[in-house]
Amino acid sequence: MRTPTAPAAPSMLRLAAASLAGTAIEFYDFFVYGTAAALVLGPLFFPTFSALAGTLAAFGTFGAGFIARPLGSVVFGHIGDRHGRRPVMFASLALTGLATVAVGCVPSYASIGIAAPSLLLVLRFLQGLGLGGEWGGAVLLTAEHAPAHRRGLWTSFPQIGPTTGFLLANGVVLALSAGLTDAEFRAWGWRVPFWAAGLLALTGLLLRTSLAETPQFRALDEPARLPLLEVARGHGRLVLLTAGALAIGYAVFYTVSTWSLAYATERLGVDRTVMLGCVMGAVAIMGALTPVAALLGDRYGRRPLCLAGCAATVVWMFPMVALLATAEPLWMFTGFLGAMLAFISMFAVIAAYLPELYEPRVRCTGAAVGYNLGGVLGGALTPIVATALSRGAGPPWGVAAYLTGLGLLSLGCFALLPETRPAPVLRPEPGAEAEAAPV
Repeated sequence: MRTPTAPAAPSMLRLAAASLAGTAIEFYDFFVYGTAAALVLGPLFFPTFSALAGTLAAFGTFGAGFIARPLGSVVFGHIGDRHGRRPVMFASLALTGLATVAVGCVPSYASIGIAAPSLLLVLRFLQGLGLGGEWGGAVLLTAEHAPAHRRGLWTSFPQIGPTTGFLLANGVVLALSAGLTDAEFRAWGWRVPFWAAGLLALTGLLLRTSLAETPQFRALDEPARLPLLEVARGHGRLVLLTAGALAIGYAVFYTVSTWSLAYATERLGVDRTVMLGCVMGAVAIMGALTPVAALLGDRYGRRPLCLAGCAATVVWMFPMVALLATAEPLWMFTGFLGAMLAFISMFAVIAAYLPELYEPRVRCTGAAVGYNLGGVLGGALTPIVATALSRGAGPPWGVAAYLTGLGLLSLGCFALLPETRPAPVLRPEPGAEAEAAPV
């Protein structure tokens, strides 16, 4: 009679690829809105405002997605800690995909008046709700399957997802912008990337159908009944520290990817296609180097990489703004690249770092809430604050000062967090076991 064998462990490459595909699609949905907000949503949905006020209003709806993300992390974190990481990955992707397609169908202010920006706000909120759940599910599915000594490397795959989603979103916008007249792009071209999200979401859902639940969740004797309450009681300080630590990363990324597009095209007169190319080039290099930074995190620890990246942002913000103010593509690209390299030094290891800070029974809620609160502090406010600070003549030094101050705050939070990298397993010298064994 054959002895039943245990189910084979899932392929880490397949798990990582599915996590990367899902986060790429979700962040494509999220980023395509940011690009549209920087380029066209102001005049289409807020035509009664001045150019500056319209941009601020468009960035306000952009910020609504960040405000929704912590709520999404609570809702989907509860599901993930009570019922498993796998259901979160399906529900969050479906919600974000549907909301994104719907954005592309909203009539402009000229057609339905105040209902247009109102619908935009609601749909952006739903986008953020879904994304708030996606990160926790995708990262934990990879982190809880990965071997401890390579957890940083494998969890860097879902962290490449945002880069892939950004490049995909901006690549589609860039192609449309180059192939259509300005009137055609504003009339209907900007909607195409939102409609494409439906096909991407269906593809992502199909990729995730065969994923297995994580062994650490299956090993729980009793899942947390109220994960958020447990996190608030036992890990409240940790959540606030991680949110403060991650704020600068979000701020730097959305300064480069969103605010700089609006500033350079409206204030400096840089061609939209040139700006998209400069930003995309910097982000592409950052994405390629993400696994390298993650491997360094596996070797030297999560905290040292985070401290180094955070310190680099503090040093680089004034030079970055000075390079942007030249309006020269090569110098702008150099400024953006320095910022993105500092950013990825932190965020390449965050997908390993945050889950390791929390016990498995509340990990989905704790890690996701801290991650997404950082998004509110750094991502939701930065495009609005930067737009307001850059109204005067000359280089926008106020933006550099704001980012430097936020970087110092994040540096202090990282300094207060512990190291979590698992201790390396020491291999015995050949023959040591034989010498130590009793005769």
